[in-house]
Amino acid sequence: MQQIQDQRKKKVLVSCFKQIGRCTVSCILVLLTQFALTLVPHFFPASSLLVQLTLSVVALVFVLGLGRWCRRIVGVYASAPALVFFNLIFIWAVYIFIVRQAIPYFISIVFNIEVTLLILGVCSILSSDPGLVTHGSSDANKLIETKAFGVEAHNEGSALLKRVRYCKSCKAYIKGFDHHCPAFGNCIGQNNYVLFMILLAGFLTTEASYIVCSSQFSRGSQILGGTWFEGVFFTWHLYCICFNIRTDEWINWKKYPEFQFVIQSQPGESFTRVMFKNPYDNGYLQNVKEFLSVNG
Repeated sequence: MQQIQDQRKKKVLVSCFKQIGRCTVSCILVLLTQFALTLVPHFFPASSLLVQLTLSVVALVFVLGLGRWCRRIVGVYASAPALVFFNLIFIWAVYIFIVRQAIPYFISIVFNIEVTLLILGVCSILSSDPGLVTHGSSDANKLIETKAFGVEAHNEGSALLKRVRYCKSCKAYIKGFDHHCPAFGNCIGQNNYVLFMILLAGFLTTEASYIVCSSQFSRGSQILGGTWFEGVFFTWHLYCICFNIRTDEWINWKKYPEFQFVIQSQPGESFTRVMFKNPYDNGYLQNVKEFLSVNG
């Protein structure tokens, strides 16, 4: 009995040391990333915004490559959620101790509120339930029946069950599965999609505010290389909402029969074509309304 307890304690300690190591590597990578991004406008102040963004992306790729090298050599790799969290803390610390001096009091309050809400949102989505279908639940039983008997979606409940997808990262079935988000360490599904969109908008507004405030403090302000990516990602998900489709469905539509429209070959032809169709698209307004009602 004592030996079993010792083994459990040992596993807990090993797990704690691994988490501390991952957080340490994440913190170091954040510092290196921010330092690399700071060098871009410093050495290329006369370059265009497009050139600076390109160089910022190159700097980010270099730091990520360094992180992979660290994983191979040392055996310790960074944690994506920790990278997000430490980036927020770094930006907030720079603002409080350096940038805030040149910013009006009211704007400073607004920015601090933005960062605080963003940190609370990140902590919330890390532990949120994306729509997990657990064994023994009513949803799991209905899903089994739907797959076994080929039941068509005649109502809202069965329609939602048809969009239950399997996440390889979590090894679980998720209702309204969109994708697995490494940055938040969680799946994005029916229950947390709205929170995910709010966080994306929050990151965009907070980083935009930081850039504006930094430009007030110093003309050679730092370019945040991640901002453009978040903008593209946010735009993509707006598109998905407007057309009522998930990222996983758009990428893997050939796996799901409801997205396949088979065009039979004409007489004398020996081939059939399979084209994409979206059975869930009911028009922009209805799609947005469904997104807010189902995911809200």
